[in-house]
Amino acid sequence: MKRRPLWVRKLPDQVFKGVATVSSVVGIFFLGWILVVVVHRGIAAISPSFFTDLPSPPGVAGGGLANAMLGTIMMTFMAAVVGVPAGVLCGVYLSEYGRGRLSSVIRFLINVMMGIPSIIMGLFIYTLIVLPMGHFSGYAGGAALALLILPIVARTTEDMLALVPNALRESALALGTPRWRVTVGILFRAARNGMITGILLAVARVGGETAPLLFTSLNSPYWPSNLNEPTGNLTVTIFNYAMSPYPDWQRNAWGASLLIMMGVLALTIAARLAIRERRT
Repeated sequence: MKRRPLWVRKLPDQVFKGVATVSSVVGIFFLGWILVVVVHRGIAAISPSFFTDLPSPPGVAGGGLANAMLGTIMMTFMAAVVGVPAGVLCGVYLSEYGRGRLSSVIRFLINVMMGIPSIIMGLFIYTLIVLPMGHFSGYAGGAALALLILPIVARTTEDMLALVPNALRESALALGTPRWRVTVGILFRAARNGMITGILLAVARVGGETAPLLFTSLNSPYWPSNLNEPTGNLTVTIFNYAMSPYPDWQRNAWGASLLIMMGVLALTIAARLAIRERRT
C-alpha cells in the first residue's frame, strides 16, 4: 500500500488551524474596535456631574446618570442576594444529595433556564409581579435578574463540587463529620475559586441586561427612594438615550455604555484571576 506524502496528511490540519486562526483574529479585531469606539465616545461624557447629577430634561444641556447608577447597583445587589444563595444550594443538592428522578428533573430545568432568552424572564416576572401589583418596580427588576443568576450559579456550583475528589468526602465522613459540615467546611473550600468565578460571571452578565428590565423596573429620572416604584437603571437609560435626537443624551448613553463595559471587564478580570489562582 502506497503511503501518502507527509504534506498531504498534514494539509487538513494546517487548513483547519488557519481557519481557526483567521476566525480568532477577526473576532479580536471587532472586539477591539468596539472597545475603542466605546472608550472614545464615552470618555467625553465622564465628568463629576455625570456621577452626581440627575438626568437633565429633554433638550437641556448637562445632567448626569447618578440615579440610574444607584438603581442598577440596588437591583443587581438584590438579585445577587436572592439568586446566589439559591443557586449555591441548588448546586449543592444536585452534586451531593440529589439521586433519582427529582434531581434529573431539576438539572433539566436548570439547563433549560440557562438557555431561555432574558426577555422571556422579563415577561414571566411581568406577569407574575408587575400585573398583580399594577405598576413597575425595582423589586420586579431584581427578581428578573435573580432568575438569570440562579441557573448559572447552580450549574457552576454543581460542576465545581463534582471536581472535588471523592476521597476527600470519604475521609471526612469516616471521621464522623456530619454531611453538611463536610460540604460547608471542606468541599466549599476546595471548590471556592471556581464557585467565586461562576458567581462573578453571573453578576457580570445581569449587570448588562436590558430586556428583562424593560418589562419589570422600566425607568425613572428620579432618585430611587425605594424599590417599590419604577427604578432608573443604566441599561434602559442607554436604550432610551441612544434613540433620542438630543446630543447630550446620546453622549450620556455612550458614557453609561463605557461605565457598564468597565464594570463587566473588572468582574471578568477578577474571575480570570480566581481561575489562575486555582490552577496555581
